[in-house]
Amino acid sequence: MSMRRRTLLGLGAAAATGMSLLGSGAAAGTPSPRMAAPRQAPTTQFAIGVRQFSWSRGNRRLTTKIFYPASGTAGGNPIPNAPIADGIFPVAEWSHGMGCTSDCYASQTHDLASAGFICPAPSFSDNTNIGSVYNGNWSKDVSEVLTRTLALGATAGDPFAGHIDTRAGVGVSGHSMGGMTTHGLLTAWPDNRIVAAVPVACVDMGNPAGLHANVLFIHGDHDPTCDYNSARAAYAELPSPKAFLTHVGADHGQYLTPDYRYYAQTRNTFLDWFRWSLYGDTAARDRLRGDATSNGTSWQAALGQ
Repeated sequence: MSMRRRTLLGLGAAAATGMSLLGSGAAAGTPSPRMAAPRQAPTTQFAIGVRQFSWSRGNRRLTTKIFYPASGTAGGNPIPNAPIADGIFPVAEWSHGMGCTSDCYASQTHDLASAGFICPAPSFSDNTNIGSVYNGNWSKDVSEVLTRTLALGATAGDPFAGHIDTRAGVGVSGHSMGGMTTHGLLTAWPDNRIVAAVPVACVDMGNPAGLHANVLFIHGDHDPTCDYNSARAAYAELPSPKAFLTHVGADHGQYLTPDYRYYAQTRNTFLDWFRWSLYGDTAARDRLRGDATSNGTSWQAALGQ
């Protein structure tokens, strides 16, 4: 894939059709798996469980925490190895940014799990190496993590067995270098299992690979680290369904923190995007404009409806 438009970053402090979803990677021309029959996403919050895995891809370590809906009372911190809640849940992955681990983004990973998603969140071992994003290593790592996560749902005796929805495709998301990794999975290193993606504060990583994915961009228009106009160019190239949530006047990531004035717009839009894309919940789709709209945001969407 051509990378001719990509913008090098000066990153400072980090802020089936006949194919099994268990297979890794994807050819760009292979159709993405389609979601199962539409159903309502969970309407109440779950308690959160967490499991940790020491995976690898070749010589690359992939320490991964999986946050998931757990049985018990909602609220509080994730409970290690808690029993998974009753139900079958889709996978929505999260990738961290520079200098971080998955723990830097507890608001996003915990929100996904409490809303009814299984959220694998790898901690990339070379978390300050922008070259590993541009050469595809992080995107390939995410594909490996998706493969390993989905396999747990088909592993006899595993606590996740029978609880992972492998019919709906998967979601991917991330911020900064993690957002670039997410966009890379739609472009230069495509994974045809992806039907939903949320690149946050990313830059354009190349030409669209032709995946049938619903893509939501989230960005601050005063981002000094990842060029807003590059993300806008990436958005313009994609077919619908797609949307772009702009936090007007915001920097590289303040809108991901719960104390930010318009954090609710980030959170609600982010979650409803995945509810629509992975559960097929059309009511969540219809809430998106209202989710995103405030005095401090701008919303553009082409949902193909």
